[in-house]
Amino acid sequence: MDIDTAERLAGQIESKELTLRDLFASDPKRAEKMTVSAAGWTLDYSKNLVDEPTLKLLLKLAEKADLKAEIERMFTGEHINRTENRAVLHTALRSAKTSGLVVDGQDVYADVHKVLGQMGDFSDLVRSGKWKGATGKRIKYVVNIGIGGSDLGPAMAYQALLPYSKRSIRCFFVSNVDATHLAETLLQVKADQTLFIIASKTFTTQETMTNARTARAWLVERLGEAAVSRHFVAVSTNTAKVAEFGIDPANMFVFWDWVGGRYSLPSAIGLSLMIAIGRANFKRLLSGYEAMDKHFRTAAFRRNLPVLMALLGILYSNGYGADSYAVLPYDQYLARFPAYLQQLDMESNGKSVDRSGEPVDYMTGPIVWGEPGTNGQHAFYQLIHQGTRLIPADFIGFCRSHNPLGDHHDKLMANFFAQTEALAFGKTAEQCRAEGVPEELVPFKTFEGNHPTNTLLADELTPKTFGALIALYEHKVFVQGILWDIFSFDQWGVELGKVLAGKILKELSDPALPLDHDSSTNALIARYRAAKR
Repeated sequence: MDIDTAERLAGQIESKELTLRDLFASDPKRAEKMTVSAAGWTLDYSKNLVDEPTLKLLLKLAEKADLKAEIERMFTGEHINRTENRAVLHTALRSAKTSGLVVDGQDVYADVHKVLGQMGDFSDLVRSGKWKGATGKRIKYVVNIGIGGSDLGPAMAYQALLPYSKRSIRCFFVSNVDATHLAETLLQVKADQTLFIIASKTFTTQETMTNARTARAWLVERLGEAAVSRHFVAVSTNTAKVAEFGIDPANMFVFWDWVGGRYSLPSAIGLSLMIAIGRANFKRLLSGYEAMDKHFRTAAFRRNLPVLMALLGILYSNGYGADSYAVLPYDQYLARFPAYLQQLDMESNGKSVDRSGEPVDYMTGPIVWGEPGTNGQHAFYQLIHQGTRLIPADFIGFCRSHNPLGDHHDKLMANFFAQTEALAFGKTAEQCRAEGVPEELVPFKTFEGNHPTNTLLADELTPKTFGALIALYEHKVFVQGILWDIFSFDQWGVELGKVLAGKILKELSDPALPLDHDSSTNALIARYRAAKR
């Protein structure tokens, strides 16, 4: 990456001593020029630390990286995940096309729609009550057991789309190998009315299969061995392991190596969500994804939402040295969205070598965090407003609420608009004095402003706008990976801990085994062994 350009651009803005107050004063049409819309979303990026010359130079970064060609390589199925020699085709999961994309000898679109049809048929059976448990009772509880992308996506989406869900069916999501997660869930369900979805591509993932076996034992104790096939289904590719577990392979929903876990919500990993919201709403979700996909693939970079957000992120990370950014959804249904983006962004672009395997000498993936408004305003906004760190923020809001109680939504959105205004323009010492603030308090009540934000606004949180929102951030992450010259679709960093954990697990269960770790780890394991006796 031409990292010097980002640093130079930030330096140009700072050397001009331009503030957002100045930028808006000098151009009455700034907001109009820096507002773009696509796929049901409007992005106002005018409250960013950029002027028109800076923006043009940022756009040249995308051109220099041959971004247009890189986008086509992804959409057409080239093996851009080179370290694993795989295509990257999560966009195929939401295409309305039913055939015509052949990759590695397989018609990808045809395979996708075959599984979508299987998912739809099964979800119809569960929702209608035609799929019954071993005792003849209909399913009222769905427990999705997965981890990482097999959990974060459907868990976040279930909460986001709760207004569209069938309320007579409750969904739960178990991921942590900590027994508390499963135990507390099982206290809330009844065995004869519960469907377990085991989501593991290999059906060997340690955390997932530990929870799955415990759930199986819990069910068998109450309903007997023969009940397993009526209360368990699988999202996997390992037919032999699925059958060995006691699940009918006919109730196995497949997905593919070319979709990473953090991109897999539109695949069979979304089965629990489809059961909750129904086949038609799931299709609307996919159409939202596809609308943003088409925009990303075809729109000029100057009007391209994912590209613009990615370039601004590059400017702050590599130009201004911002090490994090906040995602602040002003909708309680999106409470888990920042956590979802943490995996999407930090697992994708948390890399320290470039695509040639050489160490990078610049910052790559940022730290992603956030909470829904207005909760965050009473927690960490103080640091954003008056702290010493630059923290760019994305504000996400909706014009209409699913719960129009009194003036709640107006109050919520008043805070939404007020916060971006306050962060941008602050409050000067002169304004404080004009309000009669005592001189000794003026420094404490002065707000510098000049804190950058993006505002993302849609009419309403629907399956379609929700799908488009996820796709927007997926493509933003992809663009930044290209500009940083890193591979965004592998995650080798998670493997080392897994290997060491396997070795230590044996040492925890057999105190006779010698310990040959570092002195700290040896001492900690010894203390655990002693306390466990």
